[in-house]
Amino acid sequence: MKIKSGRIRSYHASPDCVAGSLSPDNTDTMEMHISQEYVEMVIRDMPLRSAIATVDDYLMNLSIADSLCSERIKKMEQEQA
Repeated sequence: MKIKSGRIRSYHASPDCVAGSLSPDNTDTMEMHISQEYVEMVIRDMPLRSAIATVDDYLMNLSIADSLCSERIKKMEQEQA
């Protein structure tokens, strides 16, 4: 069984930071889009088991990247105050 395509869109205070943290793990079946509000990952043409593992890894890395980028923003705001 194959997944034709799937999309995950997540909203962040710093999408560029989050996307930059995630991009080294992207494969040729993954396509990342960035806007001012969100990061979107599109996964295409992947066997079901691979898609499940990829999404699991992506969501864990996404959570970590969001936390680190949020802390970075807080630290920069404190330094400017």
